[in-house]
Amino acid sequence: MRLPSFVRSFTDVRTYLHGFRLAHFYSYSHVREVRKMRVGAGASFAPNVSFRNGERIVIGAGSHIGEHSVVWAGNSSGSITFGEKCLLAPRCVLTASNYAIEQGTPVMDQPKIEKDIVLGRDVWLGAGVVVTAGVTIGDGAVVGAGAVVTKDLPAQCIAVGIPAKVVGYRPAAGTSAAVTTEVTSGAGT
Repeated sequence: MRLPSFVRSFTDVRTYLHGFRLAHFYSYSHVREVRKMRVGAGASFAPNVSFRNGERIVIGAGSHIGEHSVVWAGNSSGSITFGEKCLLAPRCVLTASNYAIEQGTPVMDQPKIEKDIVLGRDVWLGAGVVVTAGVTIGDGAVVGAGAVVTKDLPAQCIAVGIPAKVVGYRPAAGTSAAVTTEVTSGAGT
């Protein structure tokens, strides 16, 4: 007689070994890195955000980083700085390091190019946004879901697409909600 699959899973030593691998990954990609970061008062992030080189990451007060996001500072110099009250939806990727891509040498063997990433105050990145090394995003900018930001974005802009392009600006305080909804639709969560 065959044992039910859930019983086989719990009696297979590989299940527990994999659990140890996951715990190790969580330790080096989250727990140890969080201790190195400078985190402002009231800032929060999901327990499954992956951080690298936390000593070069600054998260401003009141900011939030959503589930399954990746925040990787460079190995030697590229830093990532979040202003106050930044909001990152799930699955955002910010990396302050990139490989050179010259022909004739495997990409993994090429030197890394590290540049700082700076997010101003009140920046909102929609779900799945990617921000590459060397980018500065101005205060109050909104970046739509799935966008890839490869160049600087000005303050208060609304940007979407691959590569991200400015399609408008946030409405001034006191303008109608209809304008706000129309302008920011598609900006993600």
